[in-house]
Amino acid sequence: MTRLVRWTALAAASALLAAGCSGGSSEDDKSGLSWGRCKATADGPAPSSDWQCATVQVPLDWSKPDGETIGLGLIRAKARGDDRLGSLLFNFGGPGASGVSMMPSYAPTVSSLRERYDLVSWDPRGVGASEGVRCRGDKEIQAAESVDVTPDTPAEEKAYFEDAADFGKGCQKDAGKLMAHVSTADSARDMDRIREVLGDDRLNYFGISYGTELGGTYAHLFPKKVGRLTLDAVVDPTADTVGHAQNQARGFQRALNGYLRSTGQDPEDGTRKIAALLQRIDARPLETGAPGRKLTQTLAVTGIILPLYSKDSWPTLTSALKAAEAGDGSELLVLADRYNERDPSGRYGTTTHSQRVISCLDDRQRPTPAETKKLLPRFERISPVFGRFLGWDTGGWCHDWPVPGQHDTPEVSAPDAAPVLVVGNTGDPATPYEGALKMAGELGKGVGVLLTWRGEGHGAYGSGSDCVDSAVDAYLLDGSVPKNGKVCS
Repeated sequence: MTRLVRWTALAAASALLAAGCSGGSSEDDKSGLSWGRCKATADGPAPSSDWQCATVQVPLDWSKPDGETIGLGLIRAKARGDDRLGSLLFNFGGPGASGVSMMPSYAPTVSSLRERYDLVSWDPRGVGASEGVRCRGDKEIQAAESVDVTPDTPAEEKAYFEDAADFGKGCQKDAGKLMAHVSTADSARDMDRIREVLGDDRLNYFGISYGTELGGTYAHLFPKKVGRLTLDAVVDPTADTVGHAQNQARGFQRALNGYLRSTGQDPEDGTRKIAALLQRIDARPLETGAPGRKLTQTLAVTGIILPLYSKDSWPTLTSALKAAEAGDGSELLVLADRYNERDPSGRYGTTTHSQRVISCLDDRQRPTPAETKKLLPRFERISPVFGRFLGWDTGGWCHDWPVPGQHDTPEVSAPDAAPVLVVGNTGDPATPYEGALKMAGELGKGVGVLLTWRGEGHGAYGSGSDCVDSAVDAYLLDGSVPKNGKVCS
């Protein structure tokens, strides 16, 4: 079971390096951290010598700042130019994305920003090099692929919720007392500690997808410490668990409609055809050629979702759907495996594990099985393809979770903060455009500055719009705030 609020690069990053620290601290570093070369892991080689890694200690429990600490993994590349502004901290979403592993691969996209900023990212608590959580082993994860996440019978429903509860128990066993201290608010406080040790008076930050919720939370908690914050692919801060799932159902259905139009199909007819295909797969999973693995309905939906994150991947979706209609599930399985971070040897990444422990600590709203079933007709009206998947997810994601959730919606109001640039893409499938409108409003008048891109895909910066890229660069590099409501098409 995979929640969908993940930035597209996570899928592409499944085979990327994961950097840690090795010996050899950097000379004359004013941060007080012991920066050293980033080491290779079993997943790939170390990044170039441009990149340095370190560990910063933060309180396990921020209500006890002098108590037990945990280490957070950091990575940075120093600014190239002489006119340095400070550090620019990145979060790539999820929640659960490893900034330590993703920052080097994303650096070419933000090369212009490196002229004046040190590029910095980190693994948030509960992720990767920062006390990363693993709730299940690889064999257990693969076995759970047979669980129907859109159950049609009492037996399937029972198996679905039992599997959900079992996952939570596995997380608790691995995370221990960390389980209650991986919230977005905890990570926002970690960000301020990182700002402090890096020597910056104010936080300069670039948050993508879930990283926008994290950035908004930081602005609320530390409004006077806000420097230049950019939020791209914006999560709706006013949506609760059910509202967020409905937003995603709308977003992915819109993206599917756009895809279908691009192939010359009527969106309603094309949607009905895909929904019928998924029903057939639910009744009889497709052969894939992979030993012991068939394409289930859940894997098929996941495989359809991945290429909707980027318009460049739409031809891949066409090929995979054509093969599935002919009874071959291999191409959709490959796409699903990429999304689920499964490599050819059968090893799975743990992004979704971290994602779940963070989001379930954040979210207080947890529909019961009975409440979930009542929601399904509404979800199916929004999207015949994705509705049931996301509807059932609202009940199963945090079912019988070992720790209580903290809030219904995050608080992001920051009336005393400097202007925050909020970038929304009208064709975003995972974080629909309405989220940017809501975030800009919730930050407060004069704080949230909305920049709109009429495009496709998850995220706007670096997606091919010179208008967006130049506006963001001018804001981050020169402090030039665009006019609120500026539209790039």
